[in-house]
Amino acid sequence: MIIVGGGIGGLAAALSLASRGRRVHVLERAPEFTEIGAGIQLAPNALRVLSELELLEPVLSEAVRPVRAVMMEASTGDRLAELDFGEHFQATFGAPYVVTHRSDLLTALLKACLASDLITLENSRRVVGLKERGDEVLITCEDGSRYSARLVIGADGLRSACREYVLGDGPPVCSGDVAYRGALPIALARHVSDEPTITWWIGPKVHLIQYPVRGGNLFNQVGVFTSDAYRDGVDPMSEEWGTPEELDERFSGLDERVSSSAALLDRDRRWALFDRPPASTWTRGRVTLIGDAAHPMLQYLAQGGCQALEDASAIGVCLADPAVDVTDALARYESIRRSRAGLAQTWARRMGDIVHGDGLLAILRNALLHQLEANDFRYVDWLYQGSR
Repeated sequence: MIIVGGGIGGLAAALSLASRGRRVHVLERAPEFTEIGAGIQLAPNALRVLSELELLEPVLSEAVRPVRAVMMEASTGDRLAELDFGEHFQATFGAPYVVTHRSDLLTALLKACLASDLITLENSRRVVGLKERGDEVLITCEDGSRYSARLVIGADGLRSACREYVLGDGPPVCSGDVAYRGALPIALARHVSDEPTITWWIGPKVHLIQYPVRGGNLFNQVGVFTSDAYRDGVDPMSEEWGTPEELDERFSGLDERVSSSAALLDRDRRWALFDRPPASTWTRGRVTLIGDAAHPMLQYLAQGGCQALEDASAIGVCLADPAVDVTDALARYESIRRSRAGLAQTWARRMGDIVHGDGLLAILRNALLHQLEANDFRYVDWLYQGSR
């Protein structure tokens, strides 16, 4: 079995398969295994998968357990709602809610892969072509390397060569939103809560998420806004839109705690945000997809990495029996995962519309949020209860 892509989903899938006795070969296009970005939120559905992979302890050792998530109105500074992550939350979902640095999570996955005799890791292998021949898939890399496998799992992200082979549906969809990220020493951060907290500031076409990572030594911030400069015909990858100047303009005039914090965001790199509508299938013959290759989603549910971990668990279960027919196993994998991941994709889009709402939408949203108790989990139950 070959996994194309060595990010969070790819390495987790390798571990899931190896834990069931399957030999796996991972091809990663980058010269080393790294995660670009800063923080990642891991809800109970993700932690249950990490527990299955026997990685919960190493991940929790570097993670922060926030006591609550708080949603704030970015313009007025009003507190809208909170979600309590205490004993009732953990008893309900069987796991806590944690935040960590993406590289810490990837490091835990990588160490476990390196310790397995059933997992082979290769870097600098950019897959550019796939072709099925009988009961094998032939893989061609940019450097001329060739491989064959009885099964290929595409974990190669947003612009996936494997997805192009499976679906051929072109580039992902740009939302017109752009993110600026940055983790800074907590001593340099502004308006840090006394207790570890996820703070989500929301406003018209803008939001800011803040939480500590690395045992509380770093403070992660992500500022997102809908760019007025993005329009049809603009190259989504160009820097004609979503500029640092637009960032400053969008975050000015908000509550001082928001504008002063946004001033500390790293401006060296911007992330245009992309997703796709749910796909009708993730599989073609002996090639299937996981993670962002299968179901790229906007970040508004904080579930991209969590859903990739669920994929990894499910594909390991479906391929556990060495005598299983590959096509039957992949059909079962899709039946377990595709509708749930598609729902997460859809709701991530809707959540973006809700948190960036203005006018009547914002008035109704705020009125509803004010009514919620901190232990009211009705809107997250479907997401956090699901294990696959």
